[in-house]
Amino acid sequence: MIRTSRRSFSSNRTIFFSALVLVTLTASILSFIDSGERFLYNTTSWETRLRSSAQIRRANGISVLVTGAAGFIGTHVSIALKTRGDGVVGVDNFDDYYALSLKETRRELLEFHGVFIVDGDINDRGLLDILFDTIAFTHVMHLAAQVGVQYAVENPYAYVHSNIASMVTLLERCKSADPQPAIVWASSGSVYGVKSKNKIPFSESDRVDRPASIYASTKRTGEEITQTYNRFYGLSITGLRFFTVYGPWGRPDMAYFSFIRNILQGKPITMYRANHTNSARDFIYIDDVVKGCVASLDTSGKSVGLGNGSGPYRIYNLGSASPVTVPTLVSILEENLRMKATTNVAEMSENGDSLFAQANISLAEKELGYKPTTDLETGLKEFVKWYLWYYGKPFVQNRKV
Repeated sequence: MIRTSRRSFSSNRTIFFSALVLVTLTASILSFIDSGERFLYNTTSWETRLRSSAQIRRANGISVLVTGAAGFIGTHVSIALKTRGDGVVGVDNFDDYYALSLKETRRELLEFHGVFIVDGDINDRGLLDILFDTIAFTHVMHLAAQVGVQYAVENPYAYVHSNIASMVTLLERCKSADPQPAIVWASSGSVYGVKSKNKIPFSESDRVDRPASIYASTKRTGEEITQTYNRFYGLSITGLRFFTVYGPWGRPDMAYFSFIRNILQGKPITMYRANHTNSARDFIYIDDVVKGCVASLDTSGKSVGLGNGSGPYRIYNLGSASPVTVPTLVSILEENLRMKATTNVAEMSENGDSLFAQANISLAEKELGYKPTTDLETGLKEFVKWYLWYYGKPFVQNRKV
């Protein structure tokens, strides 16, 4: 049972960056990727759990390897697939970018739903060999990544390791798998870079050659790498450009998460703006994102193999298409908590974040049947309920905004 314990260059710059990535990637592979030694994952009991988790329990079901399965989106996607009868095996390296206790509790939630998570790094080629030799995965949902904009200042190597090197390692294994799986993976709305308000909404046909952060650069590089594997090796690949995903079991490094924590602790909230204009984000509730992920898996088509041409290659925005200002978000949190926030206003610095973000989701609507149904008020209400339960915080009954 689950514990109830509480928890977006010029062409020259593009060429330069590509060359830099190749050099760094080579170094990263040499430094980080396992030499190919097979670790003792494949004991009898381990393999039994793996096969049980991967078992398909519905007609025409699929068998999915979910990377980053103990992450925010990975947890929700894994449960949705398992609940409808698909086979699901998770992999997560349980890094300490944020509190491990939250990831561990997500793991318990997944185990309760019958999803087995392998504690390992997908840069480990030996581990991937064991997984693919044991299970004939029809699909891969690649969500593992180093997230965050500011952390790249401290540790840029983590982004190359987790967002580029691991992508190559995974694609190398998928290209040689029999059968070749179809791949859906997490890109980001940040690939659009910093744009003015009159340049939104962001469309998949927009140029994305000016990423404004290392994180965004690694995601754009991932898109270029996946195009190459699609053309050369026939892999079916779908990239999903996520916007600001929020909801229960979310990431503590996200602004909305810190806002609720500060309100409850009586600490001030800093809201950023530029030229006296409030920033606005395209917030999308986790349940709607999961529907987009599952629809992408279901419509992915098949990989066609080396020498047989390109498999399907697609890119979709997954957002709400309804940006909301940060003050509005704070106001909704205040209403749900029955507490007033102390706020500070500061001018936004050039930190890789766009002041305005809005997704054009018409392509996903047309090809995936993607249609967000959860407004911000409803979604934040659910998030607040979860937060108060998980962290053991009571509602403040006698205070109102």
